[in-house]
Amino acid sequence: MLTKKQIQLLEFIQARMARDGVPPSFDEMKVALDLRSKSGIHRLVTALEERGFIRRLPHRARALEIVRLPDTLSRGAGFRPRVIEGSVPDRPAPLPRGAMEVSTSAVELPVMGRIAAGVPIEAISEVSHHIAVPGAMLSGRDRHYALEVKGDSMIEAGIKDGDVVVIREQDAADNGDIIVALIEGAEATLKRYRRKGGMIALEAANPAYETRVLPEDKVRVQGRLVGLIRSY
Repeated sequence: MLTKKQIQLLEFIQARMARDGVPPSFDEMKVALDLRSKSGIHRLVTALEERGFIRRLPHRARALEIVRLPDTLSRGAGFRPRVIEGSVPDRPAPLPRGAMEVSTSAVELPVMGRIAAGVPIEAISEVSHHIAVPGAMLSGRDRHYALEVKGDSMIEAGIKDGDVVVIREQDAADNGDIIVALIEGAEATLKRYRRKGGMIALEAANPAYETRVLPEDKVRVQGRLVGLIRSY
């Protein structure tokens, strides 16, 4: 039987992965569970791993995977294992506008060049090639696109240099979302979004990089992270 804190942590990890496509950091877990130190989170994660509810993925920053949920959660949470390694979902997601279907389990998205996860680079707007992604990674009929990541400023969010991120096109974001931000109409970057009054903070997930705080009229949201593809 799981403790109340273990169940709370599982719920939080599941919700964040469903929203962002990546697990929360240990600092975010600590705040969410109102614990005083990260050592308490380490103990909870170890206990959940030993009981077979989560799995830590080697050689990846803060990478966690939910293996199963207790019956009390899975009955009400709509939990389903993520489709991986070519397995076919029972009902493929609807084809987004502008995407080309390549099989019953994958759709082909345009790769719109490279996005900086570090110092912002020039804005990108041209299709360089297409990439097949699992249909289950996409959200309804909203427009999606992909970007190649350059830089390591989001490494603690599990996003590495060379990864391909899948972005749902949208012009608004909630605090904590990982977004594509267009800065002053000329630079594009991948960062975590925070609104503070009339200012927008673009937070890195790497202590080597500073948070950029800009007036809201200088930042345009161009999409939110919904998935990630990595080649080995």
